[in-house]
Amino acid sequence: MTAIQLAQRATGLLRTFNAAGVLSAADVHVALRLGRLGREAAEPVLLAAALAVRAVRSGSVCLELARMHEIGVDGEGFDGAADPDAIDPATLPWPPADAVVAALRVSPLVCGSDAGPLRPLRLVDHESGPLLYLDRYFRQEQTIRAALVDRSGTHPLVDPETVRRQLDRLFPDSAAPGDPPDRQRVAAALAATHWTTVVAGGPGTGKTHTIARILALLTAHQAAIPGAPALRIALAAPTGKAAARLQESVREQARGLDLPELTAATLHRLLGWQRGGATRFRHHAHNRLPYDVIVVDETSMVSLTMMSCLLPAVRPDARLVLVGDPDQLASVDAGAVLADLVAGPVAAQPNPVLDQILGADAAPAGHPDALTVRERDRLRGGIVRLTRGRRFGGRIAELAVAVRAGAADDALALLAAGGDEISLCAPDVVTDVRADVVRAAREATAAAEHGDAATALAAMESHRLLCAHRQGRFGVEHWDRLAAGWVAAAGLGAEHGGGHWFPGQPLLVTANDHEARIYNGDTGVIVRAADGTLRAALQRGNEPYLVHPTQFPGVTTVYAMTIHRSQGSQYGTVSVVLPGPESTLLTRELLYTAITRARTHVRIIGTEEAVRAGIGRRVLRASGLRA
Repeated sequence: MTAIQLAQRATGLLRTFNAAGVLSAADVHVALRLGRLGREAAEPVLLAAALAVRAVRSGSVCLELARMHEIGVDGEGFDGAADPDAIDPATLPWPPADAVVAALRVSPLVCGSDAGPLRPLRLVDHESGPLLYLDRYFRQEQTIRAALVDRSGTHPLVDPETVRRQLDRLFPDSAAPGDPPDRQRVAAALAATHWTTVVAGGPGTGKTHTIARILALLTAHQAAIPGAPALRIALAAPTGKAAARLQESVREQARGLDLPELTAATLHRLLGWQRGGATRFRHHAHNRLPYDVIVVDETSMVSLTMMSCLLPAVRPDARLVLVGDPDQLASVDAGAVLADLVAGPVAAQPNPVLDQILGADAAPAGHPDALTVRERDRLRGGIVRLTRGRRFGGRIAELAVAVRAGAADDALALLAAGGDEISLCAPDVVTDVRADVVRAAREATAAAEHGDAATALAAMESHRLLCAHRQGRFGVEHWDRLAAGWVAAAGLGAEHGGGHWFPGQPLLVTANDHEARIYNGDTGVIVRAADGTLRAALQRGNEPYLVHPTQFPGVTTVYAMTIHRSQGSQYGTVSVVLPGPESTLLTRELLYTAITRARTHVRIIGTEEAVRAGIGRRVLRASGLRA
């Protein structure tokens, strides 16, 4: 258990909850500061304010007051083990929720006071109960809601015949009458007929394939309009790594689709981040982005704050396509906007032109692949979920579905059955994972010594060791040292090359250098060039990208990485190190993300109790966007 930092000025409830580990010292300091500024001393109000700060720090947008007593201890140790001396949060003196709400309704922090116009807290009555926001996040949520409502009020003008003809060209295998509906085709039709489209789907469901065809459809439709200028298209993602991958994927498919060469950027670069300006970004509600179509990939990682900056900057007559997997881990910052949009209610009116384009039911009544009533309802809001996995299937897909559905018994039965695709190993059984680590290192080193960058990269991506924690016996630091020791014991590693760099060395980039096309989160391997010097090979589409190791703004040797870091990547085999069942980091979303990184085999290193606990614990980020 990590030491709890106590806030020196905390008293009463704040001190009790701080000492128990429910509140951090920072949560308490913010609440006390707000109390002094707003002349509020009521303990229930200050406790609620501190819990609202904690909620944002934990990824929620607001605090669900009716459920505040369900909040657990803030962090349970790096190794996921329970502290025998820890205080059970259920035994703490939680004030009644009704009393807290009543105190907030008359608090100057909510209502304002003679001390000034400061209203740092917002109390909102919601269908699930009262929600308490920090003012900043309330305004950001309202900005997103208003922008989406405005964009759903009208629809683009399109020619149904042109759209249908292009859909037949771009999706030739799904055009026959009576075929089950191709949800990729439906997604393209949605993007043509709605200003905002949400394309959700898990790994391997063809999201990037669909993006390329959406762009081809919109480009062809624009070209069919006499005298119309070419579409201005922007591709974006929350991270440099995701943007580079999106750019490469679209360019690979562009050749047969008559698409121009497109460049992707991070959302920060797209909006024009500026230091010390009057506004955080150059583009905003009063200086809109100059694009006709904007595609954002990996939207699950976009925070509430970033989305509240993006949406006002998009022109009302520009199409916005948001793509991602709502079941994956969300942004490290507050909010889960994509998941909220996919799960929330739809208020938009149906677009009759979409029905014209899609025609009658694409599958007979009762067909297992037919669109459900809920799916048809979601189409009104421009929302579609891709369901057909194309990258992997079999037991890995079954395990991912069981985890996503919260079916712990089914998941454990699949793991117990084992086989070529999935396995469950006890935490102290490392024979198989050691063999995979050494095999991958040996193959990568052999290829790197011969200057075969593509083969070296493929070898490094044939296996990846993933952890939920950073530190402790279940964390990245421990397993990284362990794996490095296995590699060294096999006669591989630093002894094969002088100095800091050596052929076969696996790399993880930790900082961006956009000019050098190096992005935080990139993985690569050191290879020996034809002239005998060493180069770092990064994966870039079909051709490795070679740079001198000294060009990296930040890089580290990597044998193990966090599951968060692995988002958006795929590996042949993944070995997933689970912490103990007490770890609050062990969640359904984390386990699902880890499992879906694998193409051919998933190895879970942990106990059945940890698997069951992870599937049963959800990342329930409180938000008002689902209303």
